[in-house]
Amino acid sequence: QVQLVESGGGLVQAGGSLRLSCAASGRTFSSYAMGWFRQAPGKERDFVAAVSRSGDSTYYADSVKGRFTISRDNAKNTVYLQMNSLKPEDTAVYYCAAKYYSGTLYPSLYDYWGQGTQVTVSS
Repeated sequence: QVQLVESGGGLVQAGGSLRLSCAASGRTFSSYAMGWFRQAPGKERDFVAAVSRSGDSTYYADSVKGRFTISRDNAKNTVYLQMNSLKPEDTAVYYCAAKYYSGTLYPSLYDYWGQGTQVTVSS
C-alpha cells in the first residue's frame, strides 16, 4: 500500500513558477515509477510527466516540455514537479500517481493516487 500526499499548489500569475511535491508513505517508494497528471474542469485527466524508479529517465507531455521538470528523491520518498513559465492553460488540479515497476502516460494503469492540489494561473 502506498499513500500519496501532494502539496505546493496555489495561485500564480502567468509566467511565474510553482513547485509541487508529492510525499509517499511506505518503504517501497523506489519500486514505483511516479507520474504527474492534471485535470481541468470538464476535461479528462491528462498526463503531464513521469519519472522512472531510479530517477534516471523522465518523460513529458509536449505541452509542458521545456517548462516543467519532474524529479524524485528516493531517500525522502518524494517526487517533485517544478513548473516554470506557467500559462493560464496550465490551470488544473494536479495529481501524483504511483505505478509499480514502470511508468506510462495512461492514468488508468497507475496503482495509487494522491488527492490532488489546485494550481491556478491568472493572466
